[in-house]
Amino acid sequence: MINVTKTYLPNIAKYKSYVDAIFTSGKVTNYGPLVQKLEKRLAEYLGVKNIILVANGTVALEIAYRTLGLKGFAITTPFSFVATTSSLVTNGLLPIFADIDPKTFNIDPNKIEEKITPNTSAIVATHVFGNPCDVEAIDAIAKKHNLKVIYDGAHTFGVKYKEKNVAKYGDITTLSFHATKLFHTIEGGALIINDDQLVQKAKYLINFGIKNQEEIPELGTNAKMNEFEAAMGLCVLDEIETIHVKRKKVYETYQNGLKGLVQYQELNSYATLNYSYFPVIFETEEQLLKVQKALNEKNIYPRRYFYPSLDTLSYIEPKQYMPISRDISNRVLCIPIYPDLSDEIQLSIMKIIKENL
Repeated sequence: MINVTKTYLPNIAKYKSYVDAIFTSGKVTNYGPLVQKLEKRLAEYLGVKNIILVANGTVALEIAYRTLGLKGFAITTPFSFVATTSSLVTNGLLPIFADIDPKTFNIDPNKIEEKITPNTSAIVATHVFGNPCDVEAIDAIAKKHNLKVIYDGAHTFGVKYKEKNVAKYGDITTLSFHATKLFHTIEGGALIINDDQLVQKAKYLINFGIKNQEEIPELGTNAKMNEFEAAMGLCVLDEIETIHVKRKKVYETYQNGLKGLVQYQELNSYATLNYSYFPVIFETEEQLLKVQKALNEKNIYPRRYFYPSLDTLSYIEPKQYMPISRDISNRVLCIPIYPDLSDEIQLSIMKIIKENL
């Protein structure tokens, strides 16, 4: 079975050496030495100052909202993974959608301002497929209306915008380190916080709100990363350049081989690529379904990221209609991409797509 992605597993001997160290120390969680080591190494690799590791990318979003004290409405994108929206709802925030740019797939800044009300406290945007939003335009709107900005950067590991990490934009950027990501810790995630004064609050929030044995200053939760996950992260980080080179090769083979047959996402010209995904856009949903069926018959399973459009979720009130997001959602398909995807399989995927267009 060829899935849309495949978990990268690093050198097993190195991972076992970390596991041996965990067994020797007896420290398996509660901000252990490996979590501390990974935080330091990631901060250096990404070129950021404040990074806090957590249990997963969804809880990273939730901690971001609590850290910033958000209330009321949050303007967000309808084209993202469901957690971007569901995390708002579970934290008592009302998602107000602004439709996306049909070329970049990111939230359209020109459609944000008309959605702002006195009850709006934040903009929550996603760098879709690792393609950075128009961060300057969003920043200008936020400053004008005194709003916080959170970026769901689940796909943006290592991406730079104008020669600095894109996570340096906004108040907080969240990352996902799920096993399907190019950098992973099995499960896991992180917050990159650009205001030094908020860092300590976030650290309390991920540990039940506890400051010390006598004080619990915040209403927190348990969002800590454990040592076994940090060990995996340290091993994967050692091999990240190899991962990057192999993904780039797969990405460019698709890009050249399918050019002119399908549409591609318009990429931010000021940003680098991390080759996380390879989305293709078909002329119609019927065309997509035909290609998907043909691939499935050969045991190849691409994925409809992101489908359905989030404005169609049953639990969203008031009901909202985002025509561009719905259109793109119906026509976009992410095809398999991972470091050890063979040339033979990749050629087969492209051949099936060509034959069914």
